Amino acid sequence: MRRIIMQNKTKIAVIGAGASGMMAAVTAAKYEAEVTLFEKNERVGKKILATGNGKCNLGNTEFSMDQYYCEDKEKLRKMFGIFSVWDAITFFEDTGLMVKEKNGYLYPYSEQASSVLDVLRMELDRAEVKLMTEAEIVCADKNAEGMFIIKDTKGNSCLFDKVIIACGSPAGLKKGEGMTGYKLAEEFGHQVKDVAAGLVQLKSDETFIKGLSGVRCQAKVTLLINGLKADDEEGELQFTDYGISGIPVFQMSRQVSYALKEGKDVSVLVDFYPDQPDNALSCMSRLRYKGQSHKTLENYFTGTLNKKINMVMIKQAGLKPDMPAGKAGYEKIWEITQKCKEFPVHISGVNSMENAQVCAGGVSFEQVNTELESEIVNGLYFAGEIVDVDGKCGGYNLQWAWSSGYIAGRNAAGSSTREMIDNEHYWPDGPDMDK
Repeated sequence: MRRIIMQNKTKIAVIGAGASGMMAAVTAAKYEAEVTLFEKNERVGKKILATGNGKCNLGNTEFSMDQYYCEDKEKLRKMFGIFSVWDAITFFEDTGLMVKEKNGYLYPYSEQASSVLDVLRMELDRAEVKLMTEAEIVCADKNAEGMFIIKDTKGNSCLFDKVIIACGSPAGLKKGEGMTGYKLAEEFGHQVKDVAAGLVQLKSDETFIKGLSGVRCQAKVTLLINGLKADDEEGELQFTDYGISGIPVFQMSRQVSYALKEGKDVSVLVDFYPDQPDNALSCMSRLRYKGQSHKTLENYFTGTLNKKINMVMIKQAGLKPDMPAGKAGYEKIWEITQKCKEFPVHISGVNSMENAQVCAGGVSFEQVNTELESEIVNGLYFAGEIVDVDGKCGGYNLQWAWSSGYIAGRNAAGSSTREMIDNEHYWPDGPDMDK
């Protein structure tokens, strides 16, 4: 009689049911693992619902490594080769989600973030992932037999062969929340890089800021750290009663966060005429002065920039709005116009982590391999924002969540992605990764 040997499934705990955690759980289960997904909240995927202003910008076809911050971009590039934006599109379309593209930005066709969450929840059910909600992990360790011991706030204690930590970060959460993953990583001996708010508004101590509150305009923003240019971004700039906001500001906020932590001086130069070169602006200014110099300064600048901006410029020039432009003289008018090309705003701080869309810092990228397994503890994996990898606006952070979740889940289940790297399996049918 033939003896049948039953092979036990690899038991995997995924800690955190955000975007990366759900992807890790679904992928591990697909590769025949027995998966338990732990979530501290009563429902999974809470942060997904807030992404893309509720529309869920789930990726971007205009992919570039320039959109990411990390310690080793070559290693990160290899990871995105394993699971690219095109793989993410295929994954979601296979779940039944229709995906559409707007200028490279990817959204569910419904333009509802809840659609993305719904299909992920259905995939968890289909993969028979055991979901444990309202179960925050308070302790994780390894016993003498090499098994992981996981304990939650409910007093449950379970044994697992592998663990994937995908707890996310404190970004967008109340003060003091979102630190569980870092605590667990440190207990396992990992270095956690100093966390800072990314994709967040900037604060200013300038007296004119409140006077510009509510203004929205197209502008180019140049970041200066200790007087040296560090970055520049262009797009819609928003003034608030405490500082500046908008995508150009978000894109550089990570650099600002760390610069301020290091005690450096930070300011930005705002170009309110980003599409007007100096020679064209000079020509326009002379023509305007020739035909409009009889008007008061307030009326003279009407029809150029937002009225609030014009009033700040007039006041900073030491002039009064009711003064005739001709009396002020062309040189003063040109001085005001030039200042609109390089308007300095001192930055005194960043908004709180509660307002941030992403968190910079986290588990050292040097301490995980290309399979996202710990270099310190065998069988321990990381996925998502807990790792010191973060991207700019445009779906890049969710792409990291999908890619890292897939890689961690598949490798934890025993199906190595190493061969895909060795064979240079990059972007099979997509654009050049180094574009």
